[in-house]
Amino acid sequence: MHFTLAYWCLLLAALIPYVCAGIAKFGGAPAEGGAYDNDLPRVWLAKQSGWRARANSAQANAFESLPFFMAAVIVAHQLGANQGRLDILAFFYVLLRVAYSMAYVAGVDKVRSAIWVASLFINVAILLMGYR
Repeated sequence: MHFTLAYWCLLLAALIPYVCAGIAKFGGAPAEGGAYDNDLPRVWLAKQSGWRARANSAQANAFESLPFFMAAVIVAHQLGANQGRLDILAFFYVLLRVAYSMAYVAGVDKVRSAIWVASLFINVAILLMGYR
């Protein structure tokens, strides 16, 4: 057995929330609550607004969506889904989640919501791929 593209996508999807967290914590001007406070990170993040707050929310949403994606890919593999189609759908899911995070940070709410719906449909499609 080898590590499929869909499995690599699991790793990539798991890294997205950490990238969002890094964006939320990057830099920081005194007017924005100062530089990131590693001693009290949640307190510092709670004081943030604008793109920093949205990046933190993108992080939370990325963590929330991760279990369903992981389970869907694993179930599809176990049920013998077509590997080529599974790889493509998993890849597009990751692309959509990256686009979702970018839209969230940019404050493009309607686009972000449309991307979220598309990624949910892809997740459902992945889960059902092995159904016979």
